[in-house]
Amino acid sequence: MNTIRTDLANCIGQTPLLLLREASRLTGCQILGKAEFLNPGGSIKDRTALGLVLDAERQGLLQPGTTIIEGTAGNTGIGLALVGNSRGYRSLIFMPGTQSAAKINALRQAGAEVVLVPAVPYRDPGHYAHAARARADAMNQERPGSAWFADQFDNVANSLWHEQTTGPEIWAQAGGRLDAFVCSAGTGGTLAGVGRALKALNPDIKIGLADPAGSALAAWVNSGELQAHGDSISEGIGSSRITANFQRAPVDLAWTIEDADSIPWVHRLLREEGYGVGGSSGVNIAAAVAMAQHLGPGHTIVTILADPASRYPAKLFNRAFLQARGLPVPDWIPPVED
Repeated sequence: MNTIRTDLANCIGQTPLLLLREASRLTGCQILGKAEFLNPGGSIKDRTALGLVLDAERQGLLQPGTTIIEGTAGNTGIGLALVGNSRGYRSLIFMPGTQSAAKINALRQAGAEVVLVPAVPYRDPGHYAHAARARADAMNQERPGSAWFADQFDNVANSLWHEQTTGPEIWAQAGGRLDAFVCSAGTGGTLAGVGRALKALNPDIKIGLADPAGSALAAWVNSGELQAHGDSISEGIGSSRITANFQRAPVDLAWTIEDADSIPWVHRLLREEGYGVGGSSGVNIAAAVAMAQHLGPGHTIVTILADPASRYPAKLFNRAFLQARGLPVPDWIPPVED
């Protein structure tokens, strides 16, 4: 059988489904993690990027010489830059300067032009998504068709791609034997797309939102009001608004996850099972545990391991940073050097 892959697009997806041993043992359920950190660009956002680009090409919005422009916390930008490279497009990425240096460097190494802007609320016209749209509009006014704004938050090609690909892939890998799917939401594309796909295959599957502290989405699901409390060191997830993609999510249950509950899962997964994942994966695992406890023993819950731990060394594995935030610090993280 010929297994040669001729394009980056053929390398995105079909990531393995992993048994998370400790979370499963703790709950008496089978908790499975979709290893999206194994995608070429290191995150589930490679899938999002590919879906957005293919849709834009079908519509004639992306042509030779067009620049891909996006506002992102980092991972979607990395995915767009790599997919763009493979298909002959250059990329211009706007992102808040508060994001990890590892993600900023990864974007630049991928050849993207990176514009760092202040981290401000979405209602501020300086927000990275608005800044990206404004640059695309200006370029197209000067030369029509010279720029394409990917608009990952409100372009529903995002969730449709996950509905067509990621959801059926999870179903097939689990052999159709799953009781719940849980993940966090930034754009809402993964949660909405996978949720819709799984519900279509089995309406009894529960869909859960894993929401970091400081985000308003869990409150919106549970009470109908966008209210946020606290904050989180997690990057790229949570929101203060309902995006067009999130509106499509068939969410049954939602939990607000504190850092003190999520970060220990990141550390445990690395040291006890060998998987190095980022902070959003810790949020997802903590919520998968909550879903397991809600359903009771004997159920199967799937969640997302979204990106690698290597993107967040200054936060997840920095003893001084963790201590300053009042978060648990494992003994194996080295002490601060003078």
